[in-house]
Amino acid sequence: MEVGRVQSIANKTASKDTIPLDFIWPENVQPAITTVHGADIEIPLIELDDDDEERLIKLIAKASSEVGLFQIVNHGIPSDVIERFQKVGKEFFELSQEEKERYGKLPGSVEGYGSSLQKEDDGKKGMKKGWVDHIFHRVWPPSAINLRFWPTILTSYREVNEEYAKYLRRVGDKLFTYLSLGLGLERHELREGAGGDDIEYLLKINYYPPCPRPDLALGVPAHSDMSAITLLVPNDVPGLQICKDDRWYNVNYVPNAIVIHIGDQIEIMSNGKYKAVMHRTTVSKDKTRFSWPVFLEPPLEQIVGPISKLINKQNPARFTSQKYRDYSSYKYNNISQQKI
Repeated sequence: MEVGRVQSIANKTASKDTIPLDFIWPENVQPAITTVHGADIEIPLIELDDDDEERLIKLIAKASSEVGLFQIVNHGIPSDVIERFQKVGKEFFELSQEEKERYGKLPGSVEGYGSSLQKEDDGKKGMKKGWVDHIFHRVWPPSAINLRFWPTILTSYREVNEEYAKYLRRVGDKLFTYLSLGLGLERHELREGAGGDDIEYLLKINYYPPCPRPDLALGVPAHSDMSAITLLVPNDVPGLQICKDDRWYNVNYVPNAIVIHIGDQIEIMSNGKYKAVMHRTTVSKDKTRFSWPVFLEPPLEQIVGPISKLINKQNPARFTSQKYRDYSSYKYNNISQQKI
C-alpha cells in the first residue's frame, strides 16, 4: 500500500514528510526518543531440541522470570512450512480493499480483518492509532474455527494454516510442559490450568506498511498479551521492542526462530514467578514489516488463577481467579483488577 493512499483513505491532508495527527504519539512514547540505541538487551536464544531436559527447563524458566521473552530455534517446524505460512499471509494484504473487507470483523468479535490505516474506528475516536492493518482468526481447535474469517479465496490458505497449526501445537505443548516443570509442578499443570485440549490458538497477521515518520508513529503501542503464551514469527524487518527497567530495546531478528512471549495468564497461574513481557512495535520508513503471532488462549469460560501448589503463607495469591471472558473484557476496556 502506498503511503499517500493510506493518508488519503484516512481523510487527512499530508505531505510526504508528515502523517495524520491520529498517528503521532506523545513524546514520552515516541520511538525516536524512548528507544535505547547502542546497547542491546540480552534476549535468550534457546534450542528446543536440547537433549538435556533439565538444562532446557532452567533456561526457559530463567528467561520467563527475568525477561518474559525468548526465542527458540530447532523447534521442529520445517522452514518450508513457515515460509508457506508467511507467503499466504502476505498474499491476503495484496488483495483489493473490497476483497479484504469481505472478511471484516463483526460486532462483538475479535476475529476478522481490521484496519487503523484504511478507515476511522468510531469506537475509538480521539485515541492514538497504530500504523497497522491486521486479520485475526482461530486456527485451533476445530470446534473454535469459523471459516467465515479465513480468506479462502487464496486457494492454499486453509491447507497451509492447518499444517502450520499442527506443528505449532506440538511446540506449544512442549512450552507448557517446560514452564510447568520450571515451577516445580507436574508436567501437565499449566496446560490444564489454561484449558487443556480446549486451549484456543488465535492467529493475528500484522501488516505494517512504510511510514514517512517512523520516529513519531508506532505499529502497536505498549502492551502485554492477554494470552497464556504467544508464539510469533516475523519477517526480517526490525520492529519488535520490549520494555526492561522502563527503557525500550530492540529485539534482534533471528532467521528461523520463533519469538515466545509470556502472556498474562502464565503470569497469573505462576503467581508472578513468570513475567508477562511489555512490548510494542515500531515501523520503517521504506520497508514493509509483517508479523504472525499466534496467541494460546484459555476458552472464555475457563477460570484462571494462581496454581494452588504455588500459594502458601509466605507466598500468598497475588491475583484473583476469574473466567477468561471477564479478564479479557476488563483488559480490553482498560479496567485493571486482576491483581489482589
